[in-house]
Amino acid sequence: MVKQRRVLSAGYGLNGWLQQRITALIMLVGIIVVFAFLLLANKVVGSSFVSWQQFFGFTFVKVFMQVVILAVILHAWIGIRDLWMDYVKSMGLRLTLHTLTVLWLLGSLIYSVKILWA
Repeated sequence: MVKQRRVLSAGYGLNGWLQQRITALIMLVGIIVVFAFLLLANKVVGSSFVSWQQFFGFTFVKVFMQVVILAVILHAWIGIRDLWMDYVKSMGLRLTLHTLTVLWLLGSLIYSVKILWA
């Protein structure tokens, strides 16, 4: 009995590629929203700390910015994970780098929640 081999890869790279494109679009929308606020706030009320507080005082802005930050963290994880997997050959070092990266990104996510919601 002859086994048929797949010519294509397992498809793991396509999943990461698609996730990075989706997170990049979310980040682009976030950048556009912040720049639009900067342009409009500067023309209407002037750029001040109070206008920033009022803008980020809306719950939907906080939720949207948290989604954008989550997209940045996922985007960074996919990129750094692929970098470690492609260029670090030692399994122990790769595991250490993955662990440190996850801890750093998790800490960044927790800190972003503290900043946005406190």
